Amino acid sequence: MFIDEEAAHCLLCADAPCSKACKNGDPARAIRAVRFGNAQLAGQWVSQCNDEELAAAEAACIHYDRPIRIRELVRSLPTTDVSPDEADVDLSIDFCGLHCENPFFLASSAVCTNYEMVARAFDAGWAGVFYKTICMDEIREVSPRFDAVPREGSKGDFTSFRNMEQLSENPVEEDFAILHRLKQDYPQKIVIASIMGKTEEEWIELGKMAEQAGVDAIELNFSCPQMRLTGMGSDVGQNAELVLFYTSYVKRSVSIPVIPKMTPNITRISRPALAAFHANADAISAINTIKSVTMDERAAVNGQQTISGLSGRSVKPIALRHILEMASYPLMKKMPYSGIGGIETWRDALEFIQLGCRNVQVCTAVMQYGYRIIDDLLLGMRHYLHDRGVAHVAELVGERLPNFVRPSDLDRDTMVLPRIDQEQCIGCGRCYISCHDGGHQAITLDTDRHPHINGRRCVGCHLCRLVCPTGAINMANRIPKLKK
Repeated sequence: MFIDEEAAHCLLCADAPCSKACKNGDPARAIRAVRFGNAQLAGQWVSQCNDEELAAAEAACIHYDRPIRIRELVRSLPTTDVSPDEADVDLSIDFCGLHCENPFFLASSAVCTNYEMVARAFDAGWAGVFYKTICMDEIREVSPRFDAVPREGSKGDFTSFRNMEQLSENPVEEDFAILHRLKQDYPQKIVIASIMGKTEEEWIELGKMAEQAGVDAIELNFSCPQMRLTGMGSDVGQNAELVLFYTSYVKRSVSIPVIPKMTPNITRISRPALAAFHANADAISAINTIKSVTMDERAAVNGQQTISGLSGRSVKPIALRHILEMASYPLMKKMPYSGIGGIETWRDALEFIQLGCRNVQVCTAVMQYGYRIIDDLLLGMRHYLHDRGVAHVAELVGERLPNFVRPSDLDRDTMVLPRIDQEQCIGCGRCYISCHDGGHQAITLDTDRHPHINGRRCVGCHLCRLVCPTGAINMANRIPKLKK
C-alpha cells in the first residue's frame, strides 16, 4: 500500500534528477515500474544503490510539496523478482494476417501526427501505429482543445480526458508520404492508415491512396465524436447501413485489410459491427471516445463550450463492455478486435486481450506519460505470461469470454460473506457507515471501534469491502443462502 501511494505521488519527471544523483541505480525507473503495475520487478533498478546514493536521489527529487521518500520506498519493495528472459515467452501476435512483434499500438490521435513522433515510438518498442485520421477536408482546430477530470488530491494527473481535436491538419499528400516513409524505414513495424471520407468517392480515393503509400492496413474512422460536418465521424458509426456501404466500397477498392472503427455513442454496438462483418471487414477497432461535457471555464473557446470526446482510465469499463458485446455475438466470435479505451498498464491491456482483442491501442496514457510506458507494458505482460506458464500471448485471446453470461443466468442461490481482518482494521468505521446508510445494516461497531458482521442480515453485496481504505475486508467461502 505504501509503495503504491508513494509512487502515485511521483511527478514522473523527464530526465529525472533523482536517477542522475544515483550512480549505481535508477530510482525513477523503479518508481515508474511501481506506478505501472510492476512493483514486484522494481527492485532490480535499485538493488545496487547504497543509502548515501538514495539520500542524494531523495534530495534531488523535484516536487511541489515534499520529495518522494525514496529510501523508505526502496526498503519497502518486494524481494526482487528476476525479469523473464525474452526467449521465455512470445509477445508476438498475428492480426489480420499481419505479424506484430507485440500487441501494443499507438491509437489514431495526437500521439502520432508526424514522422518524427511515430519513429520515436517505434524506436521505443511500440509494435505499430494507427496513424492520425486523414481526410479531404481542411481541418482547423480550436484553442484550447483539451480538458480533464483531475484525480482527487493530485496535480497533473487525471481520470478522464476530454478533447475537441478532430483529424490530421496535414495536407493529404503529406500524410501519405509520411506513412510511405515510415513503412520503408521500419518494415518490421505495422503501419495502418486511418481515413475518413464524406462520400463514396472520397472513401474509395483515400483507401486507394493508402494502399499506394504501402501501408499494412486501413482503419475506417466511423466514430470521431466531434466532426463539425454531418455525414462524418460518429454520424456514420451510428448508422449500420452507412457502415455497411462505406466498408464495402473500400473493401472492393483495395487488397489490404480494412478495419472499421466503432463508436460507443450508440445503444447497441453490435448492429454497426455486424454491418461491418457482412461487408467483409477484416477486423474491428473499438472504441473511440465517448461524447461528454466538462464544465471547466478554462477549457472554453472564447467563452463557448461544446460536447466532445472523453477518454482515459475511467472509460475502460465501458470500452470492455462494447468489446464483450461484439465478441459474444455468435457471428462475430472469430472477428479480430483491436481494443481501445482507458489502457494505461499491462493489466488493462490484458483485460482487452482476454475478451478477444488481438492488439490494443493506447492514446491518453501516452499523452500523460509519454512513449516510455511501453517499457512496463512489455515487462508486465512478459512477466505475467512467464508466471502463468503461457508461452504465447495469443493463447490469452478471448480466454475469459466463457465466464460472461446473461444476468438471468447468474447463481442466485449462494452467497459470499465478507471477512474482516481485525489486525489490519484501523477502526475508521467506513464499512459501518456505508452498510448502515447504503447497504443492509449488517455491520456493528463495538466499544473498541472494531466492526463485526451480522451474518443473518448480511446479503453478501460487498459494499463494505469496496469502501475499506486499508484492504482489511476480504472474502470468505461461498455458501448456500440462508432460507428466510
